[in-house]
Amino acid sequence: MLNIALRVEKETQALAAGLADLLKPGDIVFVSGPLGAGKTVFIKAAARALGVRGPVTSPSYIIGQTYFGRSTIHHLDLYRLAGFGAVDAMELEPFFGEDSITFIEWPERGEDFLQEPALVVKIEHVDEHGRRISFFRVREDMKKGLEELVAGARH
Repeated sequence: MLNIALRVEKETQALAAGLADLLKPGDIVFVSGPLGAGKTVFIKAAARALGVRGPVTSPSYIIGQTYFGRSTIHHLDLYRLAGFGAVDAMELEPFFGEDSITFIEWPERGEDFLQEPALVVKIEHVDEHGRRISFFRVREDMKKGLEELVAGARH
């Protein structure tokens, strides 16, 4: 596990943009944390770094959004799903593919039915402005780059 404490939203955005450079089509990224922790801010910054030019909005009420940049980017928010099961997972299947990168907020709602992620990101409040971002289950070929990214963000 890697973690870093960040004080301002701009630092979170820079970290997410750097992470985007480590992602490749087919990757799934779980992004968890409490309400208001900055999950959507993190995903928006990663999407921008991946070439998305239009508005990037939270898909809370529609479950999923698709954007186009250097790859197809899917942004899912499972917060409103209760009793997530195999049928729900099948309905979300179009949001996964070898040619797209998929970010999932609130993945714990369906983790037993979702594909294995390349990375799990956990964002937590430290105080009113600060956040701690932790990285788990990092895909092997991404570890060195992520370690360098976190080390660089600490300076």
